[in-house]
Amino acid sequence: MMIRRWLGSLVNRAVVLVICFTLLSALVVTVVGALLSQSELEQQAKNQVSTIAQLLASEMDDSLARRLDTLSHVAKSFTMGEAVLTARASVLVRQQTALQHLFDGLYLIDVNGNILAENPESDGLTGFNVSHRDYFQNASQRLTPVISEPYVSIHQDQPAVMIAAPIFDHRQRFIGMIGGALLLSGENFMEEVSGLRIGETGYLGVATRSGITLAHGRTGQVMVPVRVENPVLKDAMEGFEGTRQTRNGDGVRTIMSVQQMDQVPWFVAAVWPAREAFAPITRMTDAFLWTLLGVFGVVTPFALWRFRRLMAPLQVLGQQINERHLGVRSAPVDVRGGREIQQVAEIFNTVMDEREDVLTSLAEREAFFRSLTQSAPIGIIQTDVLGRIDFVNPAFESLIGRPASELQHTYLIHGVYEADRDAVLSGWQQSLKSKEVFRGRFRIPSRGERDLIWGDVMSSVIETPDKTLGSITVIRDVSRELEVEEALREEQQRAENILSVLQEGVLMVDVEGRIRFANQTACQFLGAEGDCAQQNFFDLVEILSDDKVLTHNDFLTGGDIDSLYATLKNRNDGRYDIDLTVLHVRQGRYNERMVFVIRDDSERRRQEERLSWEATHDSLTHLLNRRAFSAALLKCQAEVTEPSARSVLMLIDLDHFKPVNDEGGHLLGDDLLKRLADLFKDTVRQSDTVARLGGDEFGIILPMCGLERAEALAERIRARVEGLRIEQDGRSFGVTASIGLTELAPGDSGPRDVMARADEGSYTAKSRGRNAVVLMPAPS
Repeated sequence: MMIRRWLGSLVNRAVVLVICFTLLSALVVTVVGALLSQSELEQQAKNQVSTIAQLLASEMDDSLARRLDTLSHVAKSFTMGEAVLTARASVLVRQQTALQHLFDGLYLIDVNGNILAENPESDGLTGFNVSHRDYFQNASQRLTPVISEPYVSIHQDQPAVMIAAPIFDHRQRFIGMIGGALLLSGENFMEEVSGLRIGETGYLGVATRSGITLAHGRTGQVMVPVRVENPVLKDAMEGFEGTRQTRNGDGVRTIMSVQQMDQVPWFVAAVWPAREAFAPITRMTDAFLWTLLGVFGVVTPFALWRFRRLMAPLQVLGQQINERHLGVRSAPVDVRGGREIQQVAEIFNTVMDEREDVLTSLAEREAFFRSLTQSAPIGIIQTDVLGRIDFVNPAFESLIGRPASELQHTYLIHGVYEADRDAVLSGWQQSLKSKEVFRGRFRIPSRGERDLIWGDVMSSVIETPDKTLGSITVIRDVSRELEVEEALREEQQRAENILSVLQEGVLMVDVEGRIRFANQTACQFLGAEGDCAQQNFFDLVEILSDDKVLTHNDFLTGGDIDSLYATLKNRNDGRYDIDLTVLHVRQGRYNERMVFVIRDDSERRRQEERLSWEATHDSLTHLLNRRAFSAALLKCQAEVTEPSARSVLMLIDLDHFKPVNDEGGHLLGDDLLKRLADLFKDTVRQSDTVARLGGDEFGIILPMCGLERAEALAERIRARVEGLRIEQDGRSFGVTASIGLTELAPGDSGPRDVMARADEGSYTAKSRGRNAVVLMPAPS
C-alpha cells in the first residue's frame, strides 16, 4: 500500500523510470556493442579472406595468361610446312629457352597426336600418341590455344595441366601443336599456393569447377574430388563467388571466400577458422562490461538527485494549465524553473492565443471558399472524414444533373460507376498511404445529356497537424477528349500496322537521338530485341559513308538526304550495306524530328562486286585477264626508276597445247590450264601479278625482282611445267613452256614496247626448240 501511494507521484514515477531506463540502456548498449563489434570484426575478417582469394586468383590468372600468350606466340612463329616441322622438331623444342623456364615439360605434337619432340628428353615420351587426351582433341577441333583439365602424366605418374597452342603452316592449315606441361606438385606457382597461410591456421586451396582439387593448404592433397558436402564448395563448382561461413572437413567453423578465375574454369578458396578470426571479440566484451558497470555506479546516484530538483516545477505548471483551461485563470501561465519547463509554458501560452485566432480565421475562410466555388467552371465537392458530401458547387450539379439538396450527406463513392468503384477505392487507399494527391479517370452516372460521363478527378485530404477534417475533390468532364484520343489512337495503330509490313526499316528520332517510333524491320537493323523505342539511335549503331562515321550532329544540322549509300554497324556486330533516306520534320524547332528510312542494299552491291570481278578476271583460271594485266603493267612501268633491282616482265607460251585439246578433249585442256594457273601462283611471290593473256599464253609481272632472280624463277617455272602430267585413259598428257624475259626500262614508251620484247623472247625460245627461257635486254 505504501509503495502504491509513493508511486502515485509523477516525480517518483519519473525517478523509477529513469532508473529502469538507465539499467535497460546499459544492457542494450552492452548487447549492441558486442554485436556491432562482432559484426565489424566478422566483416573485417571476411574482407581480409576475400582480398587474399582475389589476389591469389588474379596472380594465378596472370601466370597462366603469361604462359598461354608466350606459347601462342611461339606457335605462330612456326609458319612452316608439316614435313619441315617434323624434321626440325627436336631443334625447335631445344631452342625454346623461354618456354623451358615457364613449363615443367615442353612437347611438339604432330597433326595425328604423336609426340615429335620433348624437353627434357629424359621423359622418354617421343613417339607416344596423345590423340586421346582432351587437350589435343580440344585444340585440334577448336584450333585455338587451350588450358586442359588436370590429368595424370603417364610417364611420371604425376598430376599435371597441359597448355597447348595449335600450329598452322603459311596456308593457315593445322599441322600440329606445341604444349607445355605444369606439374601440380612441381616447383611452380601451384606449389606456392599450398604453402600460403592466413593468420596461423588459415589456408588456401585451388580446385576445378568439375570437382578436382589442384592444391590444398591444409591436407596437401592433389587430384582428389572436391568435398561436395560443403555447400560453399558445391556452389563454387556452379560459378559462385563470395564469402560465407561454413565448416571444413573436420567440422570446424570457418570463414571461406571463393574467387572464380578468368583464364580457366578453376576457383580459389581462402579458409580462416572462425575461432582465430573472432578471438579479439571476447576480450573486448569483457573490458566493455567492466567499464560500463563502473560508469553506471558513479553516474546513477547523481542523476537521480538532480532529476528530483529539476522536475519539481512541473507540479506548479500543471496547476496553472488546469486553471487556464477551466477559465479560472485568464493571465498566461508563469512558472520558474529550467529552460525546458519555461519553454513549455511559453508554447502553451502561444498555442492558446493562436487557437483563438484560428477559430476566427476558419469562419472567415469557410465563407470565402463557398463564395469562390460558386463561380468555378469545374465541379468541386467537399466531404467529411467519413466521405459524406458536405458541399457541392453549381458546376458539379450541372455535371451530373442532380441538385445539391439531393447529394447532401450521401457518400461520394456512391457517385462512381459501380464497375469502377473497386479500382477507385484501391487508388484512394494507396494515395492515403503515400500521402499524395489522388488522381484518376473513371465513369460517373449522370442525368444530363449522357448517361455516363468520364471524369478527370483530383482528390486531396483536408487535415490539420492534429486531425483529418475531410477531403476536397475537383472533377472535370473529359468525355469528349477521350473520344478524340481514341480516334487518334486508331489512326496511329493503322499507320503502325502499315509500317510493320514494310521491308524497309522506318524510325523516327528526336533532337537528342532518342527513338520515338520504329517498325520491326528497323529494330532488326539496330540489333535490338523486341521494341527498340526510347533507346538512343546513335548509341545502337554506327553509320559510315566514305570511311567516315556520320555523327548525330551531321544528321541534325544537315539537310534532307534522298539516297545515301552507306554501311550500318549495330552493337551486335551486325553489318549491313544500306541505302539511307533522311527527312527532317519541323527542322530547327525544339520538337524537331528526323525520319530515317533504311533499305538493305547488300544484294545490289554484291552484284556490282561480281560484275567488277568478272570484268578483270579470266573465268576459267581465275587469274587476271589481259585488260587488268595491262593496267597493272602500266602502273608498274610508271614507277620505274634506276634502282639496283628492276621490275621484270615474263611471258609464257605453252608448247604442244593443241594436241592436248585435240587428243584429250577440251575438258582435259581446261583442267591442265587451271593446274598451270595454280602452279604459277604457288611459285611466284604474293606481290607478283599473274594473268592469262588468252589461249595458252600467260604473263607475270615481277616488281623489283632483278633479271638474275627472274631468270632463276623462270627456269623453276619451266621445269615444273615440264614435270606436270595428267593421266587419262592410260595416256599421259603434258606441255612445256617457252618463256621470254625482259626488264622494264625508263626508256620504254609504254606497255606495248615491254610486251613486244618479252614476246620476242618467247618466239626465240620456240625457234630454239621450245622448252627454254630467253632473256631480251632492255634498251640502254
